[in-house]
Amino acid sequence: MLECHVTCPYCGESIEILVDDSVSDSDYYEDCSVCCRPIRVQASIDVEGGCQIVLLRDDE
Repeated sequence: MLECHVTCPYCGESIEILVDDSVSDSDYYEDCSVCCRPIRVQASIDVEGGCQIVLLRDDE
């Protein structure tokens, strides 16, 4: 699991999420640890272990 620091698309607070690096692409929901709103997380892991994360509001 990769620990990633991101910004909540709702409240703007910096939060920490865990991304499963055993799969190349993942798409899941995780609640913000500050405002508790659902965030859609789209993560891609490349062959070198780099991570690209897209965070979307549930209403997008």
